[in-house]
Amino acid sequence: MNEDRIAGTARNMGGKVQEGFGRVTGDAKSQADGLINQAAGAARDRYGRAKETDSDAAQAVRQGAIDAEDHVRRIIERRPYTTAAAALCVGWFIGRIRRRH
Repeated sequence: MNEDRIAGTARNMGGKVQEGFGRVTGDAKSQADGLINQAAGAARDRYGRAKETDSDAAQAVRQGAIDAEDHVRRIIERRPYTTAAAALCVGWFIGRIRRRH
């Protein structure tokens, strides 16, 4: 849980208390301010959740790249001649494509 989620939740809870106090005392301004604080708190909480989701996605991409690198490294180490032949074929193919233009 990041600081945006904590602050948003706290502001939302404070807004609920403020709204309830305004409702009990009949103070429409306190009630309205409480609703505004709830909305602002909910928005900040959603922002914090989005940041966490982005961070999780970036970590998953990083881990996927590391796994792919490890896989490619193992293939190269186990079959160096096959890898060299494949690289030669890809290079030849790219060269043929560039000549046509």
